[in-house]
Order: sequence, then C-alpha cells, then structure tokens
Amino acid sequence: MRRQISRREFLRTSAAVSTGLAISNTASSKILGRYQPTWESLNEYRVPAWYEDANFGIFLHWGVYSVPAHSSEWYPRLMYRREDEVFNYHRERWGPQSMFGYKDFIPMFRAERWDPDAWAELFKQAGAKYVVPVGEHHDGFPMYDCILSDWTAVKMGPRRDVVGELARAVRNQRLKLGVSSHRAFDWSYYTFDPDFDTSNPRFSGLYGTPHAPAPPINNHPGELRQTAPRDFLEDWFSRSVNIVDRYQPDLVWFDFGFEAPEFEPYRKQFAAHYYSQAEEWGEGVVINYKHDAYPEDVAVLDVERGLLENIRPRVWQTDTSVGRKSWGYIRDEDFKPAEEIVHELVDIVSKHGCLLLNVGPKPDGTIPDEARAILLNIGRRLEINGEAIYGTGAWKIWREGPTGPAGGDFGE
Repeated sequence: MRRQISRREFLRTSAAVSTGLAISNTASSKILGRYQPTWESLNEYRVPAWYEDANFGIFLHWGVYSVPAHSSEWYPRLMYRREDEVFNYHRERWGPQSMFGYKDFIPMFRAERWDPDAWAELFKQAGAKYVVPVGEHHDGFPMYDCILSDWTAVKMGPRRDVVGELARAVRNQRLKLGVSSHRAFDWSYYTFDPDFDTSNPRFSGLYGTPHAPAPPINNHPGELRQTAPRDFLEDWFSRSVNIVDRYQPDLVWFDFGFEAPEFEPYRKQFAAHYYSQAEEWGEGVVINYKHDAYPEDVAVLDVERGLLENIRPRVWQTDTSVGRKSWGYIRDEDFKPAEEIVHELVDIVSKHGCLLLNVGPKPDGTIPDEARAILLNIGRRLEINGEAIYGTGAWKIWREGPTGPAGGDFGE
C-alpha cells in the first residue's frame, strides 16, 4: 500500500539511514531491512518483470529552464560562462547576470495551463508503460516537495508539487512512475563570480555555496567536475531518500556525476534503502544508472542518446528526446520524425533494451504540438504492432545484413 510520509517521519528515517554510513553492516541491516549497503548483498537484486516487459517509457524535462527557452536545458549553467554564446544572449535579452540571474526566471515559471491528467492520458495514448518526470535537474530547483530546500516548485513559481500531482495522474492510468535526479553534478554546475548573483549568499539555497571553479577533466574545457564535499554528498543522499519515501516511485533514474568515487558509500546506501523499502511495499523497483556507477547486476544501465552495438543479456535502457537540440523546451527545436524514433525503439528492444523517450513541456504546462503529434503517431503504431514490443526481448540475432547503428553514449 503506497502512502506519503510526514516531514517528521522522513527526518527520522533519513537520519537513521545516514547513520548507517558510519556503522557496521550488521547494524545497518537492522535499519535497512533485507539489503545491506554492500555489493555482495545488493547483488541479490532482480529486475522486476514489469520493467522487462514495458520496453517504452516517457521522460519529462520540465523546469525553470523552459522560461528562457533558448539553447538547451543547460541554460542556467551557460548563462554564467563568459565564453559561451548564451552568456551574451542573456545579457542582451534579460540584463547583466548581477541584476537578472537564473533565480529571476522562477516567478515566470507559472504552469498556469498544466493539467497532469491530460498529460497522463496522452502518455497512455502514446503507448508508454512508465513515466519519469525530472525530480531535480542540475539547476538545483526541485520539482517535488523537497523538505530540505525552500527553492522548490512547491514553494515558488507554480507552487505545485509537480511530481506528486503527476504521480497520482500516472497511476490513475495504470502506468508506472519513475523520478529522475540530476543533482549529483550540481556542485560543479554554476560559476561563482563577484559580478554574478550566484555569489550572493542570499541565493545559495538555489545555486549552492560559492566555491572555486572546477578544473577541466582530461584536458576537456567543457567537462568540469569538482570533488563534492561531505555536506553536499549527505544532502544529495537525503534528497534521494526524500524522493523514495515520499513518492514510493517504481523507478529512480540518476544522471551522470554520482559515479564519482566520493559517492560510492552513498550509492550503496541508497540502493539498500530503496530496495528494502520496495520489499515492504511489495513492489519491484528499478534504479537506472550511467557509466559504471553500479555493478551491472545491481541496477539497470542507461545509455544517453545512443544504442548498444549488440544484444545485452541484461536488460538496459536508452534515454533520448523527441528533439535533437535540447531535453527541455526551446523555441527553435529540431524535432525527429516519428518514423526515426520507431526504428530506434525496434532496434533497442531487439537488443533487450527499453526506450525512455523525452518531451520538454512549455513553461505554461502545455506540451508542444510537434511533440504531441510525435507521441500520438508512435501510439497509433504501437496499437497495431505492440505485441512485437511489449513483453518481448532479444531473439537470436538483432539484425540482418552488415549495416548497423553505432554504439555508445551520444552515438545516435
């Protein structure tokens, strides 16, 4: 039986689970239940049948970044990087970053036309079996009722619990609910400069505590990541537990960043808590991860905007978008033809994979007409040929002939 927990219950649970990071496995198992925060214990996990059979889900990148609707959902990062075109675009369109920062878009994010039931009905028509809204993107603005921050969609902007309302609508359509967390990279996301509002401690609840810029990774200037300090790691962990305990999602999707070494004890602790909680709920759940954040038997691999070259014995997932340029809503998106997405779906399923297809809604809560048409087109095809997708897996071979798509992240 699913239920939401109170703030007091969450704080007690989070504190108890966090304590498990510093105690023995034996003591931790008493707190967590069946699963202990060790790879040996977590290796007992099995992917639930509903996910093996689903093969098609909907991803939703909706947040404050849909207001400027320019470049991509990484607008909040790029608007503070002097070398990027978004920096000058922002200054010319909205004013200097000291006077008009990312925080100033929040009151413009009103979701005045948002109807979560209409969304859920559309996703059902599209043939999706699970729906994954972004719980929190790199911008640090949770779209759920995060009790650890005042900078949330519940307390600002639309003043609605987006994840909670969508959860009810999705489950009313008998679809599974996922929630994504992109927070692990937040420590390295913003640039703190005396000329930017990011350096004002009044806004650290959104931007984070000001700190020195991250150094380049492997001599790639665009790939910046700093080792996150312990207080950030504990906050990441508590927010992740908050999502699990409040919404009891069927799936939790993690973006890149938390595969970093400093996250390892928290990754294990989170999986042990989530899997143990799911056993109490009587539900089968899934963790999606990127790169090598988890051993392959502990969770489900996700490949961003790409495919695998061959059949994988273990189920896996591709996440991609209906648009080529951005995950969030932008005004000049280049939308893919539905036929292209269907071909990709067939390729993925033939290799024992699932497709998580993203849509970026507008700031008022409506889904772009082009994206809606794509989803309905896919749904019509699945209504006729769904038996070749749902409940199916890899056969002996996945193609005929010498030609196949390139594999790996961003290979599409």
